[in-house]
Amino acid sequence: MGGTRKAKSTAQYNRVWIPDEEHVWKSAEILRDFKPGDDTLQLQLEDGTEMLYSLDTSSPQLPHLRNPDILVGENDLTALSYLHEPAVLHNLKVRFVESKIIYTYCGIILVAVNPYKQLHIYGDAVIHAYSGQNMGDMDPHIFAVAEEAYKQMARNNKNQSIIVSGESGAGKTVSARYAMRYFAMVSKSGSKTHVEDKVLASNPITEAIGNAKTTRNDNSSRFGKYTEISFDRRYQIIGANMRTYLLEKSRVVSQSESERNYHIFYQMCACADQPEFKSLRLLRADEFRYTSMGGETAIEGVDDRKDMEETRRTFSLLGLTKDFQADVFKVLAGVLHLGNVEIRNVGSDRSSISSSDPHIAAFCDLLGVSPDGVTRWLCHRRFVMVAETVVKPVTSKRAVNARDALAKQIYAHLFDCVIQKINAALQVPGKQHSFIGVLDIYGFETFDINSFEQFCINYANEKLQQQFNLHVFKLEQEEYMKEDIPWTLIDFYDNQPVIDLIEAKMGILDLLDEECLFPQGTDQNWLQKLYNYLVDNPLFEKPRMSNEAFIIQHFADKVEYQCWGFLEKNRDTLYEELIDTMRTSKFPLLANFFLEEEPGGVGSKGIKVRPARPGVKPTNKNLRTTVGEKFRSSLYLLMETLNATTPHYVRCIKPNEEKMPFEYDSKRVVQQLRACGVLETIHISAQSYPSRWTYIEFYSRYSILMSQQELVLTDKKQTCRTVLQRLIQDSNQYKFGRTKIFFRAGQVAYLEKLRLDRLRGACVTIQKHVRGWSHRRTFLRMREAAIILQQYVRGQRRIRKSVTAAALKQGWAAVVIQRYWRGHLTRQIFRMVRSSSIVIQAFTRGWIARKRYKKMVEVQKALILQKYARAWLARRRFQTLRRLVHNVQLSYRCQQLRKKLEDQGKENCGLLERLTSLAGAHAQGLDKLHSLEAQLGKSATEKASLEEREKKSKEDAAKTIAQLQQEKDGFIVQKQDLEKKLADTATEMKDGFDQIKTTLKEDLEREERLRKIAENNLDLQKEDHEKEVEILREENRRLKEERVRLQRQTEEGAQVNTDLQDQVIQLTKHVKVIPELRKDLHNLQTQRDDLDRRMKGQSEEAIAKMSVITRQLLGGVMEEEVISRLASDGPEQIYEAGDLLTAFDGLQKATRVLERKQKEQKEVSDSQIEGLTFKVEHLQNENNQLQKLFQEKMSVNDSIGQEVTRLNQENMVIPELKQTVSELQRHKQELEEQLEEQTRGMTEQIEEISKKLQMNVEEEASQRRLLEQHEQVEREKEEVERRVEELEEVLRRQKNTETEAKTRFTQEASRLTAENMDFEEQLDMKDRLIRKLQNKIKSLQTSEKANQTPAPTIPKEYLGMLEYKREDEPKLIQYIILDLKPRGVVVNMIPNMAAQLLFMCVRHADYLNDGAKLKSLMNAIISGVKKVITDHQADFELLSFWLSNMYHMLNCLKQYSGEEEFMKQNTPRQKKNCLQNFDLSEHRQIFSDLAIRIYHQFISVMEKALMPMIVPGMLEHESLQGISSMKPTGFRKRSSSIYEDQEVYTISSLLQQLSLYHSTMSQHGMEEVLVRQALKQTFFLVGAATLNNILLRKDMCSCRKGMQIRCNISYLEEWLKEKDLVQGTSAMETLKPLCQAAWLLQVNKTTDDDAKEIIEQCSELNTVQIVKILNSYTPIDDFEKRVAPSFVRKVQGLLQDREGGSSQLMLDTQYRFQVTFPFTPSSQALELLQLPSSLRLGFITRI
Repeated sequence: MGGTRKAKSTAQYNRVWIPDEEHVWKSAEILRDFKPGDDTLQLQLEDGTEMLYSLDTSSPQLPHLRNPDILVGENDLTALSYLHEPAVLHNLKVRFVESKIIYTYCGIILVAVNPYKQLHIYGDAVIHAYSGQNMGDMDPHIFAVAEEAYKQMARNNKNQSIIVSGESGAGKTVSARYAMRYFAMVSKSGSKTHVEDKVLASNPITEAIGNAKTTRNDNSSRFGKYTEISFDRRYQIIGANMRTYLLEKSRVVSQSESERNYHIFYQMCACADQPEFKSLRLLRADEFRYTSMGGETAIEGVDDRKDMEETRRTFSLLGLTKDFQADVFKVLAGVLHLGNVEIRNVGSDRSSISSSDPHIAAFCDLLGVSPDGVTRWLCHRRFVMVAETVVKPVTSKRAVNARDALAKQIYAHLFDCVIQKINAALQVPGKQHSFIGVLDIYGFETFDINSFEQFCINYANEKLQQQFNLHVFKLEQEEYMKEDIPWTLIDFYDNQPVIDLIEAKMGILDLLDEECLFPQGTDQNWLQKLYNYLVDNPLFEKPRMSNEAFIIQHFADKVEYQCWGFLEKNRDTLYEELIDTMRTSKFPLLANFFLEEEPGGVGSKGIKVRPARPGVKPTNKNLRTTVGEKFRSSLYLLMETLNATTPHYVRCIKPNEEKMPFEYDSKRVVQQLRACGVLETIHISAQSYPSRWTYIEFYSRYSILMSQQELVLTDKKQTCRTVLQRLIQDSNQYKFGRTKIFFRAGQVAYLEKLRLDRLRGACVTIQKHVRGWSHRRTFLRMREAAIILQQYVRGQRRIRKSVTAAALKQGWAAVVIQRYWRGHLTRQIFRMVRSSSIVIQAFTRGWIARKRYKKMVEVQKALILQKYARAWLARRRFQTLRRLVHNVQLSYRCQQLRKKLEDQGKENCGLLERLTSLAGAHAQGLDKLHSLEAQLGKSATEKASLEEREKKSKEDAAKTIAQLQQEKDGFIVQKQDLEKKLADTATEMKDGFDQIKTTLKEDLEREERLRKIAENNLDLQKEDHEKEVEILREENRRLKEERVRLQRQTEEGAQVNTDLQDQVIQLTKHVKVIPELRKDLHNLQTQRDDLDRRMKGQSEEAIAKMSVITRQLLGGVMEEEVISRLASDGPEQIYEAGDLLTAFDGLQKATRVLERKQKEQKEVSDSQIEGLTFKVEHLQNENNQLQKLFQEKMSVNDSIGQEVTRLNQENMVIPELKQTVSELQRHKQELEEQLEEQTRGMTEQIEEISKKLQMNVEEEASQRRLLEQHEQVEREKEEVERRVEELEEVLRRQKNTETEAKTRFTQEASRLTAENMDFEEQLDMKDRLIRKLQNKIKSLQTSEKANQTPAPTIPKEYLGMLEYKREDEPKLIQYIILDLKPRGVVVNMIPNMAAQLLFMCVRHADYLNDGAKLKSLMNAIISGVKKVITDHQADFELLSFWLSNMYHMLNCLKQYSGEEEFMKQNTPRQKKNCLQNFDLSEHRQIFSDLAIRIYHQFISVMEKALMPMIVPGMLEHESLQGISSMKPTGFRKRSSSIYEDQEVYTISSLLQQLSLYHSTMSQHGMEEVLVRQALKQTFFLVGAATLNNILLRKDMCSCRKGMQIRCNISYLEEWLKEKDLVQGTSAMETLKPLCQAAWLLQVNKTTDDDAKEIIEQCSELNTVQIVKILNSYTPIDDFEKRVAPSFVRKVQGLLQDREGGSSQLMLDTQYRFQVTFPFTPSSQALELLQLPSSLRLGFITRI
């Protein structure tokens, strides 16, 4: 079977790939079947040309087969049916060039092609879209790899690594930056350290000091970087650490053509004119040698000045100080100046540097080194011989090399220092739980000239490729074991021999290090050793045409390395003399760079690198650890770290050398694919089972190949097995796993061919039958028409043959006879019907006349009844109206009287308070004057004593200061002497040390024994000197302590001076007391004036109230003049003359004025008392009128009784009228019995009413007695007035007496008012009794059922307020807010009950005018609701409940606020219940803010529940049965990305959830406006999330998927219609972008008219989204066509004219529409609300 398929695959019309020099591979079609033995294949290229493809007859290697078009453009290269190099290259080209997609999976690798263009796929919305998604659910993306790493770290508690590699310009740095940005976004810690921002801020700094412009990349990283991002146990970023590898130091001193040095140098030169950089003496970049060697100093589109601002900003963000930044810039400027130092030849073997060179001076000044030492050791070198030390000049070439070596070393140290500072800044307190490492490292490199750097880079890539191969095999093995498929070993390229060639014993690095140990070692000698030792290794070659290079066969390609410079770069040496000069620098940062390193400091952390042979101990400091050894150690450490983590691979590809956007150079791409391991992954996958399908996917895709018997089977797994065994008989071509079917390469393509053949055959069959049916239908129609025509023609002929003259006459006679006979029959029938109709009309008219007569009799009787009833109703209406008028008059008069009593009482109280306050103020003024006199005397005596003490203290302070100054001068002289002694001792010690050094050197040269003795002597002398130094330090410390003691004495003297100054200040303050006393007197005077003005104002108010009081007070003009004169004279006398007696006279005058005012007020009170007596008499008259009204009521009741008896008599007539009807006799007797019972009941009720009226009469008598008592109260008032006259001088007693009188007046008035209210209630009760009796009378005329209905009870009237005690407020909040459950029966029966109960409590607090209670209640309500929503942040029902209640509470506060705009729809009772004492507008704002907070939390809970359902329900679920939108992908998701037993959501799940939300909101009584706003927000989320997923998933962009989406949208619309939510809400408007995207997937996309229609219809989609959908459009079957790139460009051109619009690819799912709370008044009457017993609110009382 396999051979048959192979033959079929090379059959006619199959497409293949053949090699091509320009495009690497090109497509062709086989024109003739291949037969064994043929040496050529006849092919036709895509351009139509034919060719013959030669084959080797001995072992014919057939060309690679091309995948079906349906598989082209896959997200994963391993999902292709045919896995080979041309298929991979073509798939990448289709995705990159046609679909504008830069990311593609290749198994576990993410291939990223650099677009050289800014794309809209890295926004925050895209990050949120990929967050939480499984790898493979969305289109390939760097965010998907980052999410997979983050998810595996959180799930498996294992560290992760992301390895980003690629050649320069491929986009490694950008990819690593986006990965780090993703981690910073998804793991926000919310802490104040902002460590995420710091991690991202490290990138601009490292790019500035480590990136440069090359010929391939404008921002090329010239070092490797491994960044560990640390996470805590909550998987939030807590820090980061950075490790760097192999910085390209040679770039500091040399650059190739069109390249630049590191960016930081050009940024500094661009800012040379800024004040911060003036001291660095910077020039333009083209004036420095190190920055102008490449010829270009600027990059197009890059502003170095702005980049410098960004670099400095990130320095500050990381917490690096300004001083450190200045030091870094100094070192960098020093490197630039060092490069400009001119080294001249002096003869043939000497060189020199001019002492007047400004750059050497600038270098030495900036870095704090000696100019002589630098100039000397740049041009000289010291050689240490056995017997002597020789200083020898060097040539200018060697001096330049030394200068450049020094510059490289300084920059390398600076780079390491900055990295250390960044790492220190990124470390925050907290223990690391796990980390994710991001490795940004160079890819495999091969140039025309390859040196030591390329060798190290390729060595590192060999190690990474080995680790990658092992990891790929590990994942493959895990997948096979999980699916229970036997694991078989696969042959693949193992690069361990290449690694051994480089790092093993006697390998390349080992021989290189060995050669570096020899002082006279050269590159040529080392190369010869390589030829000698490695000539037998097959991976090592010697070039044929060169003796200065060697070739290594790497895993990617052969690379030829030039040996020149290997030893120098590996040694990386710097002369010891220059190092010593740098160590003596006064610049601390530079001096620290060249400190001696501890042994084993580099690469010794747990790494043991096995050397080729035992190392030779260096004899001098010039022989340090080599660069190769360091790099090998750091590489081992890196590999150890990567092996301990789970790796994720990103391979960056550079598509072309010209950096053109979306241009694809197949040669360059295939070269990189071979180098980065992608093709190796393809090779490994192709040897196993690359295509893997789940059983469901296979069944859905290939059910068309199944027979009817196979489709009937219920076990889909078994069905798939049966079908495959029938279709592919070679069982080795596939394997059945637990959940998947594994296919060998090419099998899916074969199945697709079978499927296509079956579909094509089905199409032919359908076409055959349709065409046959169409032709048959046409034939039958033509035949039927012909038959009809034949019938008409034949009929005409027969008629002409058979018709004669005799037959015509007979026919006419028959017609005449029939006419007459039919007329006769018709006339007979008419006569019979007319006679019958007349009889019927006679009987009918008689019946109607009798019926009309009966009706007239009944109407006449009804008119009589109506006449009497209407007369009675008119009389009753008049009496009721008159009674109401009397009641209104009475209540109005009582109210007016009560107001007058209250006003009079307030005025009396105010007058008494004024008199009391004036008397008190007068007494206080006298007391204060006496105290001020006493204080003034004391102040004078204290002032004199203080002046004497001040003089004495000044004299003592002057003496003490002079003495201390003398002592201080002496100590200064002693200090100078000690410093001189210390300096002398130091010089002596230095001389001694020099002598010891010389003696030691001589002893070392002589013999070993003398050297040991000298060392012992040195130690002894060193100890002696140390003791002397310790003694001197002790002496210095003692002197410092003495100096501190003297300073303290000086400070104590200064403290004495300050105390004296404080005493002087206190004296001055005492002197200033006198004006303050005067101010107090002035304040007293102003207070008195204020009192006078207030009295005047109150008197004017009294004038306006009562004309009698106005006339009495108008005569007080003289008093005003006196007051004004006192106000004008008093203060001037006090302040000018200081005479207190004048102020006292002024107070006496004011007292006399007040006494006169008191007499006038007494007269006014007398007149008011007379008015009160008049009002009391008026009340007595009104009471008499009330008695008369009661008597009238009694007469009315008598008349009612008479009317009732008359009506009873009339009701007795009703059964007599019904005696004529025999069927109602039985009902007559029952009615009589019921009438008797009703009569007895009415008589009893009338008796009860009469008793109640008698009781009312008795109460009236008691009221008369109360009136008599009221007269007695008047007499008591007269006695009180008499006492007031007697006790004028005692103001307090008078006040108490009048207060008692006022209270009695108010009590009497309230009693009278209450009695009047009782009378009104009694009258109302009587009215209700009368109405009740009338209803009972009417009920006698109704049926038996109406007679049995009970009389309605009289309800109590409530005011709609709830009263509670202040101490019960916590219980109120606990029961109504904290403990209330939204699912209770009471809550469901009465929506918004909680808000209504709380507002009734608020009304009661307002009614009591208790501001403290109201404020406390409002704060408690707000705090309680906040606590509930905080404790239940994810409880949807509770949030819905409190959102509805807070909205209702806000409406209540508006409806009952008393503002006209909110009272338009209120009922009269609601207007009466408005708040009266407090304005709660501020609290309304607080409740509005709280409701907004609950709303947003409520929406967040809805979105959290809906988010997992949206994409499966709207996109993945196929609601249209029979239209499959699944494409044959076979994509292999990572096993770690897939959750087992995941819940499957459909559109029904989404609708059920929406219905649940809607029913919950409706159940809680939420207003319709708020429900519509919530649903609008929800529908926006559904549309935005679905559209975002379409934009990020290429497999969702198909015509059939558009149909499924439109169907699901229609389900949502139907749901809205079902809930009656279409009108008044714009929920469907939010789905417009999704609708247009679905339409765009379905519409034709070929012609210009289609493009114009797309522009017109897709108005809600922006340009980026339309182009993205068109580029991502993917056909499901071969019958569909892809969108041509020319059509996409045409649409883009038309979209350029569109104005405005967003350029973002994704819709912001976090966007919130503005929520509004419109005012909706409630018709609920608060007074009718009952307190449910289940709420345990027994401590609350209804008012």
